[in-house]
This record gives sequence, structure tokens and C-alpha cells, in this order.
Amino acid sequence: MSLPELELPGFRFHPTAEELINFYLKSIIKGNKLDSNVIAFVNIYLHDPWELPGLARIGEREWYFFVPINRKHGPKGKPNRTTRNGFWKATGSDCQIRSTLDPRKVIGLKKTLVFYGGRAPKGCRTDWVMNEYRLPDGHPLPKDHDIVLCKVYRKATSFKVLEQRAIVEEHAAKRPPTSHDNLGPLVPQEDLESSASHNFRSFQEENHNTTIKLPQLSSPLWTELQSTGQDLWSLFSLS
Repeated sequence: MSLPELELPGFRFHPTAEELINFYLKSIIKGNKLDSNVIAFVNIYLHDPWELPGLARIGEREWYFFVPINRKHGPKGKPNRTTRNGFWKATGSDCQIRSTLDPRKVIGLKKTLVFYGGRAPKGCRTDWVMNEYRLPDGHPLPKDHDIVLCKVYRKATSFKVLEQRAIVEEHAAKRPPTSHDNLGPLVPQEDLESSASHNFRSFQEENHNTTIKLPQLSSPLWTELQSTGQDLWSLFSLS
């Protein structure tokens, strides 16, 4: 089955973790040819995450790749997950993927990583996330077949945060630019949400405390009203 045959209305490529490991990853590692051609071989660490959607063969909100492992110090060294403008950092422990037919059998492992802009150990957390699927530790691998299957996607953002960002961006657009505006496109996700919330409150307080000053009236009619002790609203009661 070729890729053009899959371009059908309503078609979505959304395999389960078990399908990714048992059908796709194991087939590639064993050297078996897949009938479908929906997952590309890409060394994703030569690219930043926002470039990856354009390199995938299929996907709208999540993108899949077969990735060769690039290890730092020989075959048993730690994987090198550094890109041109950042690095992928693992979060939490690996999750075991078990067979639905035999829940006692571990068929693979899933590692979750988050992309950080900059260089370790410092860096700006972004909303780019990757799930890396691999065979269990100790599983025999053919020579030159140290390969994993990666799913890349962007973390969902709540509507409230998006609304606050829009207000902050509109407010910031009205102020003159400063030297801090040239710090680059990468901003920590948690700092952005915190800053958006703080600036949103500040924006509300500024508008709440704003006093509107009316122009002073100096016409002869106004002078006459003041001398007689009348106010402006008495004009509307005059017959």
C-alpha cells in the first residue's frame, strides 16, 4: 500500500502503542519490508522539533519516525539527543508496554521526552513532546539495527491560557520596544503561562484604576451656570 492510496477523506493514522511496537518497530528491526510506507526514517536530532512535521510522511497533530540511535560513547553509551538549538530531556520513568493478549508479557518500553531550547543543564522548556518506543532491554538486536520509533507532538494548551496570551500580546504590542524583545523565540512554557496570568491581572488593575479626565468648559454659558449655582444637567430641564 503506497502513501497516495492512504490519502482518503477521514483517514487518520493513530496506532496504539502495542501496534507501533509489534507491527512497525519489530518489522523494521527484523528487516521485514512493510506494505505501508507511512513512517519515514529520519535522524530527528539533526532537526529542531518545529521542522519535523514537514519531514513526516503523514500526520496532522502527531508525527511518527523511525530513528537510528546516536550514542555518545560507543554501542553501549547514552543516546545523544542534542539538536542545533536545544535538547530533548527525559521526564519520569520508562513506561512498560504490555501485550493485550498476555498482560504479563512486556513487549516494549515508552520513554517520554520534552524539548528544551538552549543547552543543558539550563534551557527553556517548550510544549514539544516526544514518545520514544523501543524493544525491552536485553532483547537481541541485529547488527546496525539500533532503532527506535518516535512520536512527536505539541502539548495541548488550555483555552484560558491562549486567551490570556492574546491579551498580553495585544497589550505588549502597544508599548514601545525594548532591548528585552530580542531574546529569541524560545520561552519556557511554565514561565509563559505564569507571565501571561500575571500580566493579565496587571492589565486589569491598570484599566480599573484609570481615571478619565474631562476637558474644562470655559464658555459664557458655563460661566453663567456656575455663577447661579446651577450644574450642567439643569440645561436638560430648561423649557
